[in-house]
Amino acid sequence: MFSLKVFEYFASFRTPEGEILMRPADFMRAVVPVFPPSESHLVRDGYLRGERSPGELRCDPSEFFMFFDMDNDGLISFKEYIFCVTLLSIPETSFLVAFKMFDINNNGEIDKEEFKKVMALMRAHNRQGALHRDGLRFGFRTVGSVENGGLLEHFFGKDGKAKLQHEKFFQFMRDLHDELLKLEFAHYDYKLRGSISAKDFALSMVASADLSNLNRLLDRVDGLNKQSSLSDIRITFEEFKSFAELRRRLRPFALALSSYGKVNGLLTKTDFQRAASNVCGISLSKCVVEIIFHVFDMNDDGNLSSEELVRVLQKRERDIAQPMESGIMGFFSCCCNHSNYGSISGLLS
Repeated sequence: MFSLKVFEYFASFRTPEGEILMRPADFMRAVVPVFPPSESHLVRDGYLRGERSPGELRCDPSEFFMFFDMDNDGLISFKEYIFCVTLLSIPETSFLVAFKMFDINNNGEIDKEEFKKVMALMRAHNRQGALHRDGLRFGFRTVGSVENGGLLEHFFGKDGKAKLQHEKFFQFMRDLHDELLKLEFAHYDYKLRGSISAKDFALSMVASADLSNLNRLLDRVDGLNKQSSLSDIRITFEEFKSFAELRRRLRPFALALSSYGKVNGLLTKTDFQRAASNVCGISLSKCVVEIIFHVFDMNDDGNLSSEELVRVLQKRERDIAQPMESGIMGFFSCCCNHSNYGSISGLLS
């Protein structure tokens, strides 16, 4: 029931009938994990250190997110929220498999009903989506299913008869992830300088850390201000985006770090950059790597505590995804067991 609790925590609008809804700003705060920007000098009394409150995301509202407002009432229902969470939680490769399964004509496009089946399949692979498949919350059922939630008019036109090309959908997904990053970066770029401090970049890394480790990591983050070589570093949006892309490719990267560490014992900054480049095709700047090592080199011996880093990054992805089963076999198992669609052979026939 994690998604329900998140929705209930951030939603700030209540109808006369008692239903709780999200305003656009609530919606963004729920999907963008942040700490207060270090340059804002905010003093927050009454909260645990590092705890996030509903009012902390500090950037302009994003019209992009109103694509999920199905009925154009300016508010986001729980059903529409689950629709968005499902989109954010599923890897592009899994969507591609599902698209091809429902693309009967193999022409690179699907219709509205096929898309709703794809979304139902993806949601069944997501723990939170499966728990709330009919928009169930607070003891009553919202009107319609999750698959009737936002974006359908955007993808299929007002009459619902247009076709959705694979590339259009995947570009929308990339734009959605980019928009999340822009919101997070804008939050930390409190003084509108076009870059964020080393401390704010570090805060963004540890924003989803487990509470049992959070204070220790925040101590490391605070230590950035004590080293002039690090405290003066500014991180651009492109550098911020590159690290976020690495986070989305965490599985192969984590395997590379673990394997190299077991063989060689030490994992240096050069090794870290090489793994990101050679395994994931991502170029990390020297400044980004310096900050990562400062926060996660716990004993300051120049050797990254990669397991701690991976745990923190995995938790951030897991907080959104909450997958029912991991890996491609879990996805295919979901396909095979999906009661509405029968076997894979049936899907492809």
